[in-house]
Amino acid sequence: MNIREIQDLIKFVAKSGVTEVEIEQKDFKITIKACNGEPIERQIVVQAAAPVQQLAPAVVAPSPVAAPPATPATPATPAPAADDSKLITIKSPMIGTFYRAPGADKDPFVSVGQTINKGDTVCIIEAMKLFNEIESEISGKIVKVLVDDATPVEYDQPLFLVEP
Repeated sequence: MNIREIQDLIKFVAKSGVTEVEIEQKDFKITIKACNGEPIERQIVVQAAAPVQQLAPAVVAPSPVAAPPATPATPATPAPAADDSKLITIKSPMIGTFYRAPGADKDPFVSVGQTINKGDTVCIIEAMKLFNEIESEISGKIVKVLVDDATPVEYDQPLFLVEP
């Protein structure tokens, strides 16, 4: 079972209202449980044939205002003139809610025109009440932000365009 299948399973279970799901294959076991009757958000345990692993959040921060219902993503800023063939796309590694800043009263991690380095945090994606810092895998200049703040994003959805 790959990470995409696990993310899809978590999303499905959260929406269905089920309190516990357990899947076991010959070398893999995953259990997803709701805590105290709340929606599934706190406990995700993955067991492999060898050692037991527990998935932990990269960052836990105060919960921002809830995201509005899913709407089509629109560009957050106008795109400056650039040769699109040279641009690199930073994509979402997971399903969740996209946040440009660490908090409502904080400055965004990155802005159009800003130079970033490999390893710099570019945004946060909230998935199941866990706040995951998304780091850049490239260095360059942010040319365009492709997603509005506090909107849902899908796995592999483009988030930023970067000029290397």
